[in-house]
Amino acid sequence: MPTARTRRKIQPCDLAQKCPTGIKGFDQIAEGGLPRNRATLVCGGAGSGKTLWGIDFLVKGATLHREPGIFMSFEETTDELFKDVSSLDMDLHRLVAKRKIVVEHVLLKRTDITKSDFNLEGILIRLEKSIDAIGAKRVVLDSIESLFAGIADEGLLRLEIKRLFCWFKDKGVTAIVTCEPGQGAYSRHGLEEYISDCLIFLDNRVSEQVSIRRVRIIKYRGSNHGTNEYPFIIDRNGLSVIPVTSAALDRPGTDRRVSTGIRSLDKMFGGSKGYTKGSSILASGTAGTGKSSLATAFAVARCMSGERCLFLSYEESPGQLMQNMSSIGFDLKPFVKKGLLKIVSTRPSLFGLEKHLYDLYQVIEEFKPRSVVIDPLSSLVAEGKPREIESMVTRTIDLLKSRGITAFFTSLVPSTAQNDTSGEIGVSSLIDTWIVVREIEEPDSRRRIRGLYIVKSRGMSHSSDIHKLVMTDDGLALTPMEADATRKAVRPPVRATGNRSVGRA
Repeated sequence: MPTARTRRKIQPCDLAQKCPTGIKGFDQIAEGGLPRNRATLVCGGAGSGKTLWGIDFLVKGATLHREPGIFMSFEETTDELFKDVSSLDMDLHRLVAKRKIVVEHVLLKRTDITKSDFNLEGILIRLEKSIDAIGAKRVVLDSIESLFAGIADEGLLRLEIKRLFCWFKDKGVTAIVTCEPGQGAYSRHGLEEYISDCLIFLDNRVSEQVSIRRVRIIKYRGSNHGTNEYPFIIDRNGLSVIPVTSAALDRPGTDRRVSTGIRSLDKMFGGSKGYTKGSSILASGTAGTGKSSLATAFAVARCMSGERCLFLSYEESPGQLMQNMSSIGFDLKPFVKKGLLKIVSTRPSLFGLEKHLYDLYQVIEEFKPRSVVIDPLSSLVAEGKPREIESMVTRTIDLLKSRGITAFFTSLVPSTAQNDTSGEIGVSSLIDTWIVVREIEEPDSRRRIRGLYIVKSRGMSHSSDIHKLVMTDDGLALTPMEADATRKAVRPPVRATGNRSVGRA
């Protein structure tokens, strides 16, 4: 008959207790964190981030949750660990000095791990002493291969691993044990994964010459959890799992409007109303048709209303953007100086897609904009597979919508595209307002002009007519086109060859 102690151990309410890791994004997909007072196995190949995952778990526990921790290493010395995290803002040395974290380096002799009568008594005594000394609530063992290397007796190995994991439960500490994958198994011995209560797999792969890190929760006893692969990155702040999950589509609608920055374009949206606040706008077209100019007009209008605007430029530096836009009457420098406009420029090829998305998360947290411009979104197309790109863009839109941020995207359509709405990256269905800009021929003339029309705008009436987009030294304007010009505008787009004197459009 099971004892009272045995019955207590299998209560679902105990398994449902969570220990938050503090790792950004991970606690959300784990629905609260790791199983409290139980062992979690973190496995992965060389360079996947296992050791850093454990250190980050302890650092966040000590700094955010007032839970001291023990890091027991069987491979790296204390000084080596300090050097490993010296480039990160973890301040492990300070936490160790304040006895918030204890780092133990255990040098195992080969005779200690190959005897037939091997047991963990010495390790457990040393662990218990360190735990009691600081009242530790978290423990990391790095790694289990070093601890059990050379033991050929599978029965003894299984018994000792189970003993170790049960010891964590009885001691009341939440443990992370790192391990390396074996042949056809998540762990070297193929036993640890069956005994642990939670199994996390870390992967560091290279796709199209870009390093991509992924995390997946393989199993989690007694708890629901995200089962997909999730990208994560390592930066100065430690680990971050991004994106967390797609935001729920539960944001209430609004009838508030924001100006497009062009009075004549505002009139095309249901009587001088402009875009819906908190919506997503896409301006697509071939090169030189005015996409960036439309985006800048929107950004200037938001700054003039007192809102902060973030401008992500994937093709121009801040200096180039400000110089080019000044040629059509948009002076961005005053808004930058006042802190209303933040221009961030980077090359898409420098990082993987998950790093770009994480950087967006970070700058939104710091700058807290009410509107965001991404110019052009299509620059990310070459940086991943179609499914990855569509997923990243979808989650970007979800992030902005969930925070009520009005988002303006531009997209470059190849000149070889069959029509104005081809060449998009699978997100047109997610966009609330879609504007197409293109080159057309003026009637009875060989001169090319820029034309603009609205493909769709959810929740409001709008003009479907093609208008002429005019760029002057004082800004942008739209004028109606004659009927014969409208008929000519249905021709397929061609490569831009128009006047570039006003800077990049």
